[in-house]
Amino acid sequence: MIDPTSARVPRSRPSQETSHASSRYARGAAFASAQTPASAVVPPVRRPLAAAFRLLIALAALTGIVLDVAITPDLSRLFSYFTVQSNIAVAVCFAWSAHRAWSARPPISPRITGAVLLYITITGLVYHFVLTNDSSGFSMTGTPENETLRTVSTHLLHTVAPIGAALDWLLLTPARGYRWRFAGQWLAYPFLYLPFALIRGALITPGAEGRYPYPFLDVEIHGYAGIALNTLVFGSAFYALALILVTIDQFRPHPRRPENRISPMGIGPLK
Repeated sequence: MIDPTSARVPRSRPSQETSHASSRYARGAAFASAQTPASAVVPPVRRPLAAAFRLLIALAALTGIVLDVAITPDLSRLFSYFTVQSNIAVAVCFAWSAHRAWSARPPISPRITGAVLLYITITGLVYHFVLTNDSSGFSMTGTPENETLRTVSTHLLHTVAPIGAALDWLLLTPARGYRWRFAGQWLAYPFLYLPFALIRGALITPGAEGRYPYPFLDVEIHGYAGIALNTLVFGSAFYALALILVTIDQFRPHPRRPENRISPMGIGPLK
C-alpha cells in the first residue's frame, strides 16, 4: 500500500486561460478608462456664478424684446428683424444654460452655444459698423418714436446681449469645444434668413414702410443682382467671423472651474 501522507501534491499553477483572461481584462479596463469622457469621471459641480450671469444675459435680451413689443405697432415687422430673432435665441439658450449650470447638469452642446454666439455677434457688429455708420451706404439712423424706450431696447439688444454672450464664452465656458466644421454649419440660419426676408418683402405692397428689414436686402433699391452681391459680401464676412471664433476657441485658456473641497481618497488630507 502507498502511504497517503507520503504522496507529493503537485503545486497549483495558474492556467493559461486565467492568464489570458486577466490580460484581456486589463486591456479592456485600460481602453474603457481611455474612452470614458471626463464628465463621467469628474463629479458634477454647481456653478451659481455662471448661472446668475447667464440669467442676467437672458433677461437683458428678453427685456429689450419686450420693450420693442410695447412700442412697436407692427409686430410682424418687428419679428422679421434678425436682431429680434437672434436675441430670442439668446434668451432661450442662456436661460437653459443657466438652469443647467445651477443644477450641476452637463453644459449645452458647443455646436448650439457657438451658433447663438455667432448670431448675436453678427447683430452687434452689423448694427454698430453698418446700420449706424453713415458712410456704409446702409445706414438706418433717424429719430425714432418713444425715443427713451427705443434707446434702452436698442442698447440691450445690440450692445449688452452681444458683449454678455462674448464674456460668458471667454470667461465661463470651457475652451476647445468648437470644431472647424461648425463654422459652415452655423451659416445655415443666416442664409435661410435671406429667402425669408425676400419672400416677405415680395408679399408686401411696394413702397410700404418696412417692406424689407434692412437696406442691404431692399430689392427696390438694389435689385436682385445687387442683393446677390450684398449676400456674397456679408456671407463671406459672416463665415470669416465664424472661423475667427473657432480659432480663438482653439487657443484661449480654459476658465478656472470651481474645485471640489473634498480631495480624492488616498491622495491627501481634506482641503
